[in-house]
Amino acid sequence: MQYRSSWMTEELDAFRDQFRKFLAKDLAPHAETWRDQKMVDRSAWRALGEMGALLPSIPEAYGGLGASFAYEAAVIEDLETVVPEVTTGYSVHSAIVAHYILNYGSEEQKQRWLPKMASGEFVGAIAMTEPGTGSDLQAVRTTAKKQGNNYVINGQKTFITNGQAADLIIVVARTGEPGAKGISLIVLEAEGNEGFRRGRNLDKIGLHASDTSELFFDNAVAPPENLLGSEEGNGFVQLMQQLPQERLSLAVGAVASMERAIKLTADYTRERKAFGKPIIEFQNTAFKLAERKTEAVIARVFVDWCVERLVAGDLDTVTASMAKWWCSQKQVETADECLQLHGGYGYMEEYPISRMFVDARIQKIYGGTNEIMKLLIARSL
Repeated sequence: MQYRSSWMTEELDAFRDQFRKFLAKDLAPHAETWRDQKMVDRSAWRALGEMGALLPSIPEAYGGLGASFAYEAAVIEDLETVVPEVTTGYSVHSAIVAHYILNYGSEEQKQRWLPKMASGEFVGAIAMTEPGTGSDLQAVRTTAKKQGNNYVINGQKTFITNGQAADLIIVVARTGEPGAKGISLIVLEAEGNEGFRRGRNLDKIGLHASDTSELFFDNAVAPPENLLGSEEGNGFVQLMQQLPQERLSLAVGAVASMERAIKLTADYTRERKAFGKPIIEFQNTAFKLAERKTEAVIARVFVDWCVERLVAGDLDTVTASMAKWWCSQKQVETADECLQLHGGYGYMEEYPISRMFVDARIQKIYGGTNEIMKLLIARSL
């Protein structure tokens, strides 16, 4: 039986048909170059904007398509399937940063930033993690203090996706007392900001085309109107409200990666022979792929249901945490077993499964570690 996601429509089918062709023709040929230079070219961002793939779930008044999160999920799936080098940066820019601005920004902020993000002229990032602070966002030490006509920002962030490319950076900073109530979100505009400095593009074991950076703020400035929300101290609540969409986006990518790994491996094992027959005819190979296909379908159905819930406005933190934990865990397991079925060739970088194996591992860490996901789920028991 051919499964079709419940949120798919004929309109979305037509968009995806053209989008996949565009990805294969215009972006995929550059993937190796992007991996080598540790960064996706700016021309790719602009091309995605011209295709209407950036900010599809943002209203048309701000440059988006005015569609639901289903369009966002479709783009993430297709990127992960055709040119996964772009998936992580895209998800941060389009599914995360843009929605903070949409949901908490003033009308002036939305008009000023979102159209440029939709066109690919601006690239967005969000600076949460610090050298000593990962999943515990209440412990951030970066400060933003009002001095004269500006917020003056001091501190350091690390592991920031799109850190090298970003024009707009949502900075999670402390504007008040210790703890959650003292946190605010402030948008820093990078160009010409003398107190802002990008560190090195970090060397990672995977996601080689995704620029991931240290960011330094040494009296960097942002005007008071760059605060997201009507007053200081709402940052932690804003983060908690948006994290379900971020975590679902990671789960969507995980499912697409699982499905791709299974297909690549099934194709490979049909062609590769051992002891005179294709290795897919060995029971171990067939059973391993059967197990992984079953888990991928289970993940697909669950994630589709979560997409429906998000579109309806009632995806809760616990359910999103379940999706992020389980799907990323199964993604890692699937990549590992599929690499094993490739034998020695699976360890060669020329084979996509080798990159999928190393790229998958971070999924259990970013967006909130899987241990934190289990903690959140456990609190609901």
